[in-house]
Amino acid sequence: MLQSFTAHIQQQHLFPTGQQVLLAVSGGIDSVVLTHLMHSARYPFAIAHCNFHLRPSDCDRDEAFVRKLASDYAVPFHVAHFNTRSHASSHHQSIEQAARQLRYDYFEQLLQQHHYAAILTAHHRDDSTETFFLNLLRGTGLAGLHGILPVQGHIVRPLLPFSRHDIEGYAAQHQLLHVEDSTNASLDYLRNQVRHQLMPLLRLLQPAADHTLQQTILHLQSTEQLYMALLESLKVQLLHSQPDGSLILDLSTSLPAPLNHHSQPSIRQQLYFEILKPFGFNADTIANILTASQSGKTFQTPSHTAYLDRGRLILHPNTTPTESLPSIHIETISPQGFNPKQLPSTQAAFDADTVKLPLRLRHWRPGDRFQPLGMPHGTQLLSDYFSDHKYSQPDKQSQLILVDANDNILWIVHHRTSHPHRITSYTRQILLIEIY
Repeated sequence: MLQSFTAHIQQQHLFPTGQQVLLAVSGGIDSVVLTHLMHSARYPFAIAHCNFHLRPSDCDRDEAFVRKLASDYAVPFHVAHFNTRSHASSHHQSIEQAARQLRYDYFEQLLQQHHYAAILTAHHRDDSTETFFLNLLRGTGLAGLHGILPVQGHIVRPLLPFSRHDIEGYAAQHQLLHVEDSTNASLDYLRNQVRHQLMPLLRLLQPAADHTLQQTILHLQSTEQLYMALLESLKVQLLHSQPDGSLILDLSTSLPAPLNHHSQPSIRQQLYFEILKPFGFNADTIANILTASQSGKTFQTPSHTAYLDRGRLILHPNTTPTESLPSIHIETISPQGFNPKQLPSTQAAFDADTVKLPLRLRHWRPGDRFQPLGMPHGTQLLSDYFSDHKYSQPDKQSQLILVDANDNILWIVHHRTSHPHRITSYTRQILLIEIY
């Protein structure tokens, strides 16, 4: 097994073999065998252990065992203690989710602090098969069926080619001591039900089940790689970056002929899901986007806001504005010889006697009304004005409004002033406003 282990690492270039790596060691048989293999292959490593305090006496026993293991191999040892139940409760997570997050966050922290080349875990082939069934039972897409990958970021799993039977045989051959997690036999956990009930039944029905399942997982990994390559090509065609940092997805663009087949309406939904998933959009939201027809309809995720705009979906990152509003310069001038038609878009002029100071800038609000210049009677919803002038949703959100002391709208900045405050032949003084 040692020869196959080192050959696999070298052939797959799993980690730089001359640099020190970090081994995640629980004290169970899998991580003990990984530690022995790494030592026998003369790879430099350190050991990290997590005490989750979920089984008080067992957890302390495990920590003491791994501490001695590190001492026996004369390698650096790191340990962290977690109040896992409290973390799970405060973060609304299951115990398993909390433990996983705490464990990997700690490993990443050690990697950064001590400059380890990689984090090695002892996941093996049976773990990958069990993960395949767990995801299948819970519901998943293609990515959930590829089992455990040999490399994910800094995480490396060099035991994936080996079965549980291989690992147990190696431990027996080398008389390796290990600790046993009492929960491994409990059927309260779905993974253990898959391990102790489903897998034995599959092996009974098909003796070659382990081999055929592993081959299927490898085929799915290859299929996913091809799928992602095609998806990236389609992203380039459909998703366009804008100078202001936004992204535009044209929902009306025709897809390549094989994807436009009338009997496959879910293809478009799946494609947009894959494109928008990195921005936090789930399948239900994608379905709502595709059935919505009203321009201006908004969809939000923690990281992005998307707006429908005449057959396009415009995505903006959710950022907190850091810049202050523009400054207002106010000047009173004589109307003699003044021509308001010659003003640049950064300036506006009003009858000074009709304006109540002070003035301020703000963003528009739903329900805002004003009487645009040229409308002698009545008022108009600002939202209707925006629609008439084909504002996109981002344009609406960024539009500034100049209001007086009573919050009356004087000016849609750079665009339209208010009719009641216009300059007439009776104007005695002009209030000249400049935004800069």
